[in-house]
Amino acid sequence: MSLRRRRVAVAFRLAVVLSVLAGVVLTALGPATVTGLLPYFTIQSNVAVGVLAGYAAWRAGHGRPDPPSVLKGAVTLYITITGVVYHLVLANPASPFAMVQPDRTLGEALGNQFLHTVVPLLAVADWTLFDPRGRLRARYAAWWLAFPLAYLGFALIRGLVVHRYPYPFVDAGQLGYGGVALNSLLFAFVFWLLGLLFVGVDRGLSRRARPRGDTPGGAPPATVPAGRLSG
Repeated sequence: MSLRRRRVAVAFRLAVVLSVLAGVVLTALGPATVTGLLPYFTIQSNVAVGVLAGYAAWRAGHGRPDPPSVLKGAVTLYITITGVVYHLVLANPASPFAMVQPDRTLGEALGNQFLHTVVPLLAVADWTLFDPRGRLRARYAAWWLAFPLAYLGFALIRGLVVHRYPYPFVDAGQLGYGGVALNSLLFAFVFWLLGLLFVGVDRGLSRRARPRGDTPGGAPPATVPAGRLSG
């Protein structure tokens, strides 16, 4: 990465960190407390993005390689899940799992948009523009499901204790564990496909970035000695 590109990457990633901070702080200024927000996948994925973006900015500023692509891909997938699920499932009146949207102050509304819209878009843009290409593998899409599945276990165990669930599609009190299991399988399948999409985009961008004539392994194309051209 050139010096100019590193500087742009640092500035962009600092913007990601500030957006995460703005989203969390503005949301916490409302009725919800910071500890009350932590059980939500939204907050956990945003915090992961903020921490990784800050670390990546520091590494870029010191001329060091980016964090591992498999880690960057995972965190980018999780924040993408946050944005997609919010807009298509939770805030969509046509969804069977739509949540009633409360009346929010201006600050809370801005915080909500930072967490569910601005940060996911910035994170995907950062991954697209600055992450090294061609390092993701199809098997990573399955590996990346580990955190969402762990979160599901956390939400269910917590629900047994506090009798509240962060999202309606994991509400075992209303749906039963069979209903939650069915929803979880469906969401896991969609998230796996989304992970495969990230891998496919990475490969496509890698091919576009590769100079013409380069082989996939990076070796120069074979040449024919001039003396053999005449037969």
